[in-house]
Amino acid sequence: MSKKYLANPTNTLAVINKYGFAFQKKFGQNFLIDENIVAKIVREAGVTKDDFVLEIGPGIGTMTQLLCENAREVAAVEIDKKLIPILEDTLSEYDNVTVINEDILKVDIASLAADRNGGRPIKVVANLPYYITTPIIMGLFESHAPVDSITVMVQREVADRMQTGPGSKDYGALSLAVQYYARPEIVANVPPECFLPRPSVGSAVIRLVKHMVNPVAVRDEALMFKLIRASFNQRRKTLANGLNNSSELNLSKQVITQSIEELGKGAAVRGETLTLAEFARLSDIIDSRCLRRSI
Repeated sequence: MSKKYLANPTNTLAVINKYGFAFQKKFGQNFLIDENIVAKIVREAGVTKDDFVLEIGPGIGTMTQLLCENAREVAAVEIDKKLIPILEDTLSEYDNVTVINEDILKVDIASLAADRNGGRPIKVVANLPYYITTPIIMGLFESHAPVDSITVMVQREVADRMQTGPGSKDYGALSLAVQYYARPEIVANVPPECFLPRPSVGSAVIRLVKHMVNPVAVRDEALMFKLIRASFNQRRKTLANGLNNSSELNLSKQVITQSIEELGKGAAVRGETLTLAEFARLSDIIDSRCLRRSI
């Protein structure tokens, strides 16, 4: 990379010093300073000149520069207004980028895709603030906006949770939710020294390729996720107790017990042992029982 690129300590510090930028802890800001990692993220995202890319948290524009050179168009959503003049400077030579000063959780991504990409699926690329990783990823999925893939830098522990299966200590509601919507694959491990400032934890790049068709069919998606959340809210309890104690569910003990039996599981089964397919089937069983009782 030439000197104009920001993905190294010298150029990043030069920009920070030029603007007197102070890192904001509340925004979880850690800028990438390794050109190989930046290039790998863009490469693993499969960005081409046909793509409209949504970048979340561009920072000073380190990865945005490379995205602009590989994509047809980039929309970079940055919450920190103090970074906007910096981005106007570092991205000044690119005419295919729009910087949006907004909280990504408040952005209508479906409208953005409709306006800029004719409603076709977009690619999301991000170096996510670790404190808000899960709400951002789940917001992208649950909005049902047209997303082709999400390639993001996250805390290593969170990446492990996204791709693990039943029986693992990392297995939980996030694992099931991500795997319901997408196929997760960790594509790179990233040590703390690749960032400025250095985080206290290891990081990983994970690619989530959206399923064309969800891997399991379920009648009531919202009910299934209520069951999943309830079963992991109290991991040490049995599945029956977890469902019974949930404030989200209004199920009788009889419905819970009989439904678990119909699933073919014993009374002592824990939620952490159930697969996504089993949660979908349990949801349908409970849905049928509640429907019969209401008729």
